[in-house]
Amino acid sequence: GGMALHKSVAEEWTSLTKSILIEGYGLTESSPLACCNPIDGTDRIGTIGMPVPSTDIKFVNGDGEDVAPEEGGEICIKGPQVMKGYWQAPEETQKVMLDGGWLRTGDIGAVDSDGFFKIIDRKKDMILVSGFNVYPNEIEDVIANHSKVLEVAAIGVPDEKSGEAIKVFVVPKDKNLNKEEVLAICKAQLVACKRPKYIEFRKELPKTNVGKILRRALREEPTASI
Repeated sequence: GGMALHKSVAEEWTSLTKSILIEGYGLTESSPLACCNPIDGTDRIGTIGMPVPSTDIKFVNGDGEDVAPEEGGEICIKGPQVMKGYWQAPEETQKVMLDGGWLRTGDIGAVDSDGFFKIIDRKKDMILVSGFNVYPNEIEDVIANHSKVLEVAAIGVPDEKSGEAIKVFVVPKDKNLNKEEVLAICKAQLVACKRPKYIEFRKELPKTNVGKILRRALREEPTASI
């Protein structure tokens, strides 16, 4: 819970348990479910499914203006499960609630032609590389698919030429994993602006008490700018 499901994890789960792993989406502020994949075998790995009953989802830009679903943007939720506001915190409430009871989630998403929604990444985790929006989830999903990788996290670090550059922290499953192998899989599956400039191997990554990788903690490390 609490982060995007990597394709490699879903495939390993199915292989080990012989059962499907259903991915859904929600926040504490939405009590918590907003979207869920079907349980009739039509689920799609890498998506959060479709809105649950009585729930509407739309996308907005940075100014809170509606954008076309096919364009994607910040996910906003409206439904009976959405909170009215934070307790005794009107200023914080104003930051996330739009007129009409819409909740701004802070998550960037999109929807495909069949109505399946997908989380691209957290808005605050977006990396700006030479003017291009790069989302860590896409990079992490590619690297996590490598058989020698246990865990991975991607962040943006300052760069004189591109504004930000991509740095990845990798926890190897195989101690023989090297940087060249990581770069090779990225080169094969990612365009140039999405490939990491820096790679650092770690024994473990900082996590919350429920196991979510803390990119913020990595960004705050003094070495994150190296």
